[in-house]
Amino acid sequence: MPISKTIRVQPHAFDAGHAAAALTFGRTDIGALVTFVGLCRDEAQTLAALELEHYPGMAEAELERIATQAESRWPLLGLTVIHRYGKIAPGDPIVFVAAASAHRGAAFAAAEFIMDFLKSRAPFWKKEHRADGTAWVEAKEADEAALARWEDK
Repeated sequence: MPISKTIRVQPHAFDAGHAAAALTFGRTDIGALVTFVGLCRDEAQTLAALELEHYPGMAEAELERIATQAESRWPLLGLTVIHRYGKIAPGDPIVFVAAASAHRGAAFAAAEFIMDFLKSRAPFWKKEHRADGTAWVEAKEADEAALARWEDK
């Protein structure tokens, strides 16, 4: 059976359980499903919202490119990537990644690979809305380091 792939960029929240079930529905060849849900975090309890902006068309194309790279590296049977944009409240979901394979190693690696690329290369820009004003979120060195480890493989 060919790989099942869903790539979506959307403003509204998603149901991770529903997205995972949709990826595996009717599939008896899938032996491993690894999912990741990234949530809007408010460590200092001062965040009113995180606003994500994107370039329509370009964002979807980049998510597709990242997913295609994962497909070429691991024997995947399915992939789902959902990324939100707009204002997102603390605790709400931002991103969903699911990788399905016959075996867990490929599913874990592919999901981690996709998230590392999303954090560093996907064309989304983040702005924090706080009680004391707004500020753009800068890229983190840790995200770049996580991405660099895939360049050697």
